[in-house]
Amino acid sequence: MQISLSTGTLFTFPLEKVFRIAKLAGFDGVELIVNQEFQKVNSRRLVKELAETVPVFSIHAPFMPLDGWGSPMDSLKRSVEIAADCCVPLVNFHPPSWLGGEFRYWRWLYRIMDFQEEVGQGGVIVTLENMPWVGRFNINPHILSNTEKMIEFLQERNLYLTFDCTHMGSGRANFINDFYLFYNTGRIKNIHFSDYGHGREHLLPGRGILPLTRFLNHLRSTDYSQTLTLELSPHEFPRDEGIIIESLKEIKSYLERETMKNSEHENPS
Repeated sequence: MQISLSTGTLFTFPLEKVFRIAKLAGFDGVELIVNQEFQKVNSRRLVKELAETVPVFSIHAPFMPLDGWGSPMDSLKRSVEIAADCCVPLVNFHPPSWLGGEFRYWRWLYRIMDFQEEVGQGGVIVTLENMPWVGRFNINPHILSNTEKMIEFLQERNLYLTFDCTHMGSGRANFINDFYLFYNTGRIKNIHFSDYGHGREHLLPGRGILPLTRFLNHLRSTDYSQTLTLELSPHEFPRDEGIIIESLKEIKSYLERETMKNSEHENPS
């Protein structure tokens, strides 16, 4: 299993600095979120330059409007093209928001019969991310919020999943059963890992209410061999770079310890 750091964890820093911190903290690679730094630049050159510091395991298509990137459909297709040119194996994207009125995007999504061929062009793995329940009334403003319906969509349309722990946990704190429902389809290609509690997403492990250590232990018992991506809020860290690096080192050690097969607490001898 590869352990990756989402650039969203430190989105208040320039990407070059985030990649350097990921390397110093010992992460195997990075999930690169396409953000404002990708406006009015040579995107392929930027990705290749960043990847000289630490490998890019996945690209997260933009989830906000960016100059020159067009609609959500255009930005997803462009992300896939860049990933193919830069040898990045996976692109992740968010589903349409019905509350946000993304009906054109919604219609386009349902017109795709085979995401790996029609969007991924047979070379880049395309994954959809499950989204959170938010607000005072705890609603999920995106389509495919129901686990069974999302599984049906993934299987029918040859689409893979990025399973987000904090997003699933925002709807049901004990989310492990939903994880297994997804896992048993063979469709999970990436996992976003963070805690959730008191209406706040992407918390440090232990600062929320999710059974994350138990989840990691369950993950260890599976044959999952894809990427585990740490995706935290930058507000979980102080500004001091040294403290950030040490904190990330500790979390990476925790992830390795709890997911390692034949670990000490499994085999005390």
